[in-house]
Amino acid sequence: MRSPATSDGGQSDRANSTTVLPIILAVSSAHLLNDTIQSLLPALYPILKDELQINFTQVGLITLAFQLTASLLQPFVGLYTDRHPQPFSLAAGMVFTLGGVILLSVAHTFTVVLAAAALIGFGSSIFHPEASRVARLASGGRHGFAQSLFQVGGNAGSALGPLLASVVLAHRSQSRIAWFSLLPLVGFLLLTRVGAWYRDRLAHQRRQPAAHRTPSTSPLSPRRVAATIAILAVLIFSKYFYLACLGSYYTFYLIETFHVSVQSAQLLLFLFLAAVAAGTIIGGPIGDRIGRKAVIWVSILGVAPFALLLPFASLFWCAVLTVIIGVILASAFSAILVYAQELLPNRIGLISGLFFGFAFGMGGIGSALLGQLADHTSITFVFRVCAFLPLLGLLTAFLPDLRRPVPTAS
Repeated sequence: MRSPATSDGGQSDRANSTTVLPIILAVSSAHLLNDTIQSLLPALYPILKDELQINFTQVGLITLAFQLTASLLQPFVGLYTDRHPQPFSLAAGMVFTLGGVILLSVAHTFTVVLAAAALIGFGSSIFHPEASRVARLASGGRHGFAQSLFQVGGNAGSALGPLLASVVLAHRSQSRIAWFSLLPLVGFLLLTRVGAWYRDRLAHQRRQPAAHRTPSTSPLSPRRVAATIAILAVLIFSKYFYLACLGSYYTFYLIETFHVSVQSAQLLLFLFLAAVAAGTIIGGPIGDRIGRKAVIWVSILGVAPFALLLPFASLFWCAVLTVIIGVILASAFSAILVYAQELLPNRIGLISGLFFGFAFGMGGIGSALLGQLADHTSITFVFRVCAFLPLLGLLTAFLPDLRRPVPTAS
């Protein structure tokens, strides 16, 4: 997995243009383990509520403690590692997650649960910016492909967490949470190996002649960069608010509108989540070939006609439309992230932390606000209002074209 150091320009170019698939797969697998632990926490709330006799306000505070450390800290972690790369910080992040899981399994007070949730969030905030940087470093120029493969690991983990939690819920035992400490342990071993590769790659880059190093200056003026980042943030908002609508309330919509069983609604939700995973994989490589801006156009604005039709569709067409929406919309994040990284190539960690943290925060805020709106109106009304969110994709017209040639697969 190691890239040989050399002072020869031709060999250096070939090393930099080679996609190191084992490393990308390793950080994607670690992403799966990290996000599995993340998604376990809310799935375990019923056990914690019964064992510790906490109320719903305290449940909300647990979520807040996790989200504050998991989302708000990511940009600061990324900014620090941009200036001071830490190859083994990935493995260190898993140590914090491990501590949080163990603490959660033995917590007998609400304060200890808060500390456990904060530790899990802190581990996640360390992991995402540096793991995204490693995926880009190992991409060989196929940045969209690498980010998509990295991101789909997180999607799989988010889906796997509640499934694993059901095993614990079946026994109604808080102590069984300790079994999940195996996940961050595996992640630690995996990321230690990745850290060794990352350390060697950084040393190799420092030995390269300046002429062969990747440019570290932005192609745009600071003012244009700031305006472009603001547009991308609005696009992230539209994507994750709409995903929060479907991810959190789709089953309720199906049950209320079509009177289907809970099992049928869950099956249709699974189809949507599978479509999201497929779209995540597809979006990055397509962006490598046709440009990030084109993918952003299609993935945000292209969802609009299907989203506007959804509240008026029959059950069959509702299922079809959500699959189409899932595939198209999920392709956006990798394209947006890589586009933003190309804006500031010397701030990869900051950009990764900012966008991962913002996406995570928007998903949580969106779910809460849409739930309140549903309480005051109806689920159908929420779906009709959210159908207009993809129209914010029109802002893509103001994004500058940053398309560059991408190396073919080696």
